[in-house]
Amino acid sequence: MAAEPKPEGRRTRAEQRAATVKLILDTSEELFAQLGYFGVTIKDVADRMGIHPALIHYYFDGKRALFDAVFQRRVDYAVVTRTAALDEYEASAGDHPTVEGVLRAFYEGAFDIYINGGEGWRNFGRIFAQVNNAPGYGAEAMDTYFDPLVLRLISLLHKALPDAEPEDLFWSFQFTSGAYTLILSRTGRIDRLSNNLCASEDFEAARERFVTFMAGGFEALYKSRKPKAG
Repeated sequence: MAAEPKPEGRRTRAEQRAATVKLILDTSEELFAQLGYFGVTIKDVADRMGIHPALIHYYFDGKRALFDAVFQRRVDYAVVTRTAALDEYEASAGDHPTVEGVLRAFYEGAFDIYINGGEGWRNFGRIFAQVNNAPGYGAEAMDTYFDPLVLRLISLLHKALPDAEPEDLFWSFQFTSGAYTLILSRTGRIDRLSNNLCASEDFEAARERFVTFMAGGFEALYKSRKPKAG
């Protein structure tokens, strides 16, 4: 006997639960992006949604669990796409990777996500920037999700510059990572400094310039530190 069709407009309990959780995560993501982890309470999220805080506590065991869920929702995809981009580049470059090629594989797809992924991804970008620049919990999160990927990046960069000092490669990545997360933060400072010639929301403009600039920095430091022949 065929199942009775579900009346139009009615959702199953599982669908209602999924919709509620998504709305909680979307709202929390927006608030965490605007105010930071310590600037948001469960009550703030509930007030924004027009619900009682008890409903959020029903789904999440406190603010830390809520923040973790917000971060986890997107970070796995970010890691998978970057890993795939490095895989593809390494396969195509073989034994002859370049610094610019490695950095382009690592960063350009990430910029594409923030350009095309909508405001939710842009909010996540701000949260990622907060986590990347925070000691304690932030460092733990980077250790868990991104350290293996970053070490893979460093390995490819060392393949491109085989006689570079390892500490120079790590410092160069540190500088690059800091610039990248400043871009994701969208502070609006570059807008004011440039009298609106540049816009912190303009990820396309950042992507056009970022890798070329950073690759130049890697290679300039490498050349300045390379022992002189003879």
